[in-house]
Order: sequence, then structure tokens, then C-alpha cells
Amino acid sequence: MEKPTRVFDFLQYQSTHHPIEDCLACSEAGNWRKYSTQEVMDIVSKLSLGLLRMGLVPGDKVAIVSTNRPEWNFVDLACAQTGVISVPMYPTISKEDYAYIFEHAEVKAVFGADQEILDKITAANKEYALAHIYSFDDIAGVDNWKQVLSLDPQGDVAQVEKISSAIKPEDLFTIIYTSGTTGRPKGVMLSHHNVVSNSVAVRVALKGLLDQGGRALSFLPLCHILERTASFFYFYSSISIYYAESMDTIGDNLKEVKPHMFTTVPRLLEKVYDKIIAKGYELPWLKRKLFFWAVNLGLKFTPFVEQGSWYNAQLALARKLVFSKWKEALGGELSYVLVGAAALQPRLARIFWAAQIPVCEGYGLTETSPGIAFNTPFEGGVRVGTVGKILDQISVRIAEDGEILCQGPNVMIGYYKDQEQTEAVMNNGWFHTGDIGELNEGFLRITDRKKEMFKTSGGKYIAPQMMENRFKESKFIEQIMVLGEGRKFPSALVVPNFETLATWCQSRGIKVQEPDLLIKNPEIIKFYNEVIQRYNQGFGHWEQVKKIELMDHVWGVDSGELTPTLKLKRRVLLDKYAALIEAMYD
Repeated sequence: MEKPTRVFDFLQYQSTHHPIEDCLACSEAGNWRKYSTQEVMDIVSKLSLGLLRMGLVPGDKVAIVSTNRPEWNFVDLACAQTGVISVPMYPTISKEDYAYIFEHAEVKAVFGADQEILDKITAANKEYALAHIYSFDDIAGVDNWKQVLSLDPQGDVAQVEKISSAIKPEDLFTIIYTSGTTGRPKGVMLSHHNVVSNSVAVRVALKGLLDQGGRALSFLPLCHILERTASFFYFYSSISIYYAESMDTIGDNLKEVKPHMFTTVPRLLEKVYDKIIAKGYELPWLKRKLFFWAVNLGLKFTPFVEQGSWYNAQLALARKLVFSKWKEALGGELSYVLVGAAALQPRLARIFWAAQIPVCEGYGLTETSPGIAFNTPFEGGVRVGTVGKILDQISVRIAEDGEILCQGPNVMIGYYKDQEQTEAVMNNGWFHTGDIGELNEGFLRITDRKKEMFKTSGGKYIAPQMMENRFKESKFIEQIMVLGEGRKFPSALVVPNFETLATWCQSRGIKVQEPDLLIKNPEIIKFYNEVIQRYNQGFGHWEQVKKIELMDHVWGVDSGELTPTLKLKRRVLLDKYAALIEAMYD
């Protein structure tokens, strides 16, 4: 078979060139249930026949609402090869968003994972009548997805092949509703060619690094285009996909699976780093000194740059005594960690690279399928502080105002039922990303989100995301939002790292209390102002944060303050804390 042109071709390509026994794997009752390439293909074929027997026709919409598991792929691929349009949805969004997407996309059927998700679907269904509802788990009173497998047991697979052969690369494959930081989600329409071209470009960029026999651990939501495109790249490269049991078991799953690759978002990597550092503080005095000596050494590391024999000798010792344990905790065999969806703190990239864990930042959007640029773990392929080089067949240019424009086979068809919004981001074939950046020696650097930049009343521009990343380098800051549009100066809402703060309080004889009381303690308020001032020194006078307010809880997805990809919902936070913000400027 030649190169795939439709997403369902990837599985056939794997079957033809290098079939594997663990194409997909998930944990069941403590054991890994593995599906071979052939088994996945057989299930997808039966499921395709079942979808047709249900009365679905090309162009109909099917929603998938589930955590990562093989069934997600089965439904996605069955939809793809029958011309049915898949509509992936985040399990964590509200029932109001469920209802909105069901209605806006005109969903005919939905596959939900478990009882909690089915409860939301049921609530949303009171406003929108779905024709078919199926669950992946066995739930009383709910039709199970396996029933679809047996709807047409004697069906002729040739019927499916006839439909799939008529599907063109430019045909619509999926509608992905962006989580968005403000307003209603928009339905991004991606064609087969959009996603296939991006998956192929990733393989070109990685130069066969993980081909045939590699293992990937998957825990980013499959409804996120980064993990979904990565999955097709895995199929294409005959890399086994192992699904983590949950976010809480990732540590154990890494040790079990020993993956060669995974994709993640900066927030999760920050949490891994914070846990490692917290354990470092618990070590006896001598080991603690050694630990932080290694950390400080790692923060100076630059991949593929010669830093002298003395530094190299120290690093070799640090790797043997300290960093080897970090590497072992992540499975010990990682060749590539791709970080996307938000900006990565350069210090995290440096220290993980020093620990021989190649953490590479990439960049893209749902609208670009998603990849535009990636760092790769090769000499000349990575530069810390950038999002890497532009992927194959994609063009990027920087507009006069600094906005990144993209053109290529990865750019979406448009927004579903929203020509006005589509025209707003497309201009003469160039997609306007909404991000500000610069190109230097082939590497793309993101400086901020165009929509998130704001002006103070003095007319000075503030790039909050860049500042927030700098402040989050402090181990005492869990989350931060810089604000001040139309105000005299920037301010910030700060969520302390309460675990680290508790240790600090104990070392100074300050009583450790509940967060709502801690943030009112004058000594703690003074300390956090000092932390902010320390990091302020790296910014221009007009950029420096002048006032802060400490928050008594960590912002989360369920509480509506973060998107499912853990980005700040700035408008939500501004509205929620409007009175507090006004008081800061009174």
C-alpha cells in the first residue's frame, strides 16, 4: 500500500507493512488487554456494518464522549470509513455545552464511556433528542456499544469498502469543538487530508526515530487534536499505544509500559517537576545538597551545545547519582516527549534534557490539525525557548503586527455553520493563528496570544502569558493570571503552591492553616509580594506587576476556570473576581 490518504488507511498501512500484537492496549483488572492490528481491523469492520444497520449514512454526525480507551478508536475509525462525521467531546465540559454541541452539530448518535458521562448526556438529551445512545461500560438500562457490533453479523464487508473507496482525502472527517477560553465553542471542520498530512509530517520530522516496535503511553484526551493526530502517527509507524488507566496512575503506568514516547501539556509536566522537587526537600541534609546541586546544574543545560569538560564531568556525575532516578521514574526508555497546547517554561525543557529525558515543545492549533512546528530530539532540531522548525509542506510568515500566519494542507476547512468566523481568520489562503511570534534561523518562537495581549491606560502593551510563565518558575506559585487592561498598571491573581507554602511556614514557625486563612496572614502576603518583586526584575518598568491578590483554591476544569487543556479561562476569571479586581485598583 502507498502512503495513506484517508485516516482509516493508516491501519491498513500498518497491517500491510508491519502488523503488531499490541496495536492498542488498555488495563483490565490489573492486566494489559492487547488488541492486534488484525483484531482492531476486524472490530472496526463489524462496527462499521453496525453503524450502517443503525441507519446512519455518510454525513451524519456521531459524538464520542469518553476517556482514552480502545473503544474510542474503534468508533472513530468505523465512522471514518463509513463517511460518518465524528464529533469528539471532552467528558469534563458542562451538560449545557453537551446540549449545545448535540444540537449545533445535529448529532444522531452518541457513544459515552461511563455512568458519570451518561448522566450528563441524559441531562443534555432533555433539550435535544438523540436517536441513539450507547455506553462503553456495562450500565443497566443503557445500550452497550457491543450491541452495535452484532447488529449485522452476516453483513457484507464489501458494502463498507464501497463507501470507503468513494471517500476523498478532501472530504470532512471530523468536527472538533474547541474548548475555548471565552464564549461558545466553535466547530472546527477537519478533512481526512488535513489530519493525514500532519501525521505524515510528524513522521518525516522524527526521521523514523520510533518506527516499528516503539511504545507510546497515551493519557492526553483523545478528543484533543494533539493526541488524536499522534494516534494516527502511531498507527502509521507501527508504534503500540498503551492507554493510561487514569491521570492518577500515570506514574505506575510509565514504569509498567516503559514507553518510548508520550505527548503532554506543560501543566502536567510542571506537576511532575514539582513533585520531584518536593521529594528533594524531604531528603536528609547531605543528599538534599547533592540533589539541588544537580538541579542547578541541569537548569544550565542546553541540548547539543558544548559546555566544557568541567561542566560535562559534573553533569555525568549528576546523571549517575540523581537524574538516573528521574529517568527511571518515567520508564527509563523515553526517546521523545512532545509538549504542546500551551507555552513550556524553558527551565523545564533544560532540566529534563539534562536528565536525558528529551522534552520537546511543539506548536499548533485545532484549526491546523494541529502541528505547525515541532522541536525534535536531534542535533539542529531543537532550540530551547522555541517551538521548533516548521513541519513539512507547511508555510509560515509573520504579519506586520507580529501575528503568525500559516498556510498548508493542515489548515482546516472552516468553522461549522459559521462562515463569518471562518472569513475572520482566513485571508488569501493564510490562516491567522492569533499568536504573536518570530522566526529566527528557521526556529519559531511564540511571544504571546494576540487576543490575550492588552494595553494599560498609559498605552503600553502587556504580554501576560510570557510573564506568567516567568512567575511560575517560583516553586511557591501554582497558578497566576496577569491582568490590567485599561488600568494604570498590571496586577495579578496568584494561586500559591500550598504544599510548598506549608513547608515554608513550618520552617519559620508559622502555623499551617486552611488556605483561606493562610492567604490572609500578613507574613505570607509580604513574602509573596517579595517573590513577585524578585521576578519583576526581568521585565520593563511598565510591565512589572504592582499589586497581587492571593487565591484560596487551585483553579480547575470542573470549577470552570480552566479549559480541558488546562489553559486559563481569562474572561471567566475576570468576571468571577471582578469585585476583588476593582478593589485592587481603588
